Amino acid sequence: QVQLVESGGGLVQAGGSLRLSCAASGRTSRTVAMGWFRQAPGKERDFVAAIRWSSGSTYYADSVKGRFTISGNNAENTVYLQMNSLKPEDTAVYVCASNDDWFVNNIDIVRSVKYDYWGQGTQVTVSS
Repeated sequence: QVQLVESGGGLVQAGGSLRLSCAASGRTSRTVAMGWFRQAPGKERDFVAAIRWSSGSTYYADSVKGRFTISGNNAENTVYLQMNSLKPEDTAVYVCASNDDWFVNNIDIVRSVKYDYWGQGTQVTVSS
């Protein structure tokens, strides 16, 4: 089992920045990738960003490219999401997830069903 705990959410004005953190504990030696997803009220959970530990490759949703940056420290089992130029439509609960599938490809890494463990989420609210 892997436990994930997010932090760093809050209220920010449009154009502002926030940095989310996700700390992993437990059986993290099997973690292949970590990702961030978000869910707004009444909407489905959407992919935001992911990082593959072995290569450092990063993946982003089109809606956040150029504004958000995912980074992490495999040795410390921590992943971050730096969010700049925030917009009201970025308002959502942001959830961290981890993947243990060595064979996950670049297409599937953005799919929530490919992630094995999930945090509780942290609220991000962007005011206009």
